[in-house]
Amino acid sequence: MNKILLIGMPGGWEWIIILVVILLLFGGSRLPQLAKSLGQSKRAFKEGLDDADEEARLEKPRPSSASLSASTLASVDDDELIAEARRREQQRVAGQNKA
Repeated sequence: MNKILLIGMPGGWEWIIILVVILLLFGGSRLPQLAKSLGQSKRAFKEGLDDADEEARLEKPRPSSASLSASTLASVDDDELIAEARRREQQRVAGQNKA
């Protein structure tokens, strides 16, 4: 096996020393609380990721009904477009007058 990979990985004695240092720092009574808070943090992080994924999945771009494709606009005569714009403006003004 490559020696470079083995440099960063602690062995058996290193793990024992790490555990003793953790016990000395936190004490035996606080270790269960520490493990519980670590588990709760991990769960909250996963829920946040799941919520973000769900939100991204539901938030798909919706095409606007008012937008027309370039090919549709290119095939329509200018006079027809002007007439349609005037008709829509008249409908908008009539709707504002009713309100």
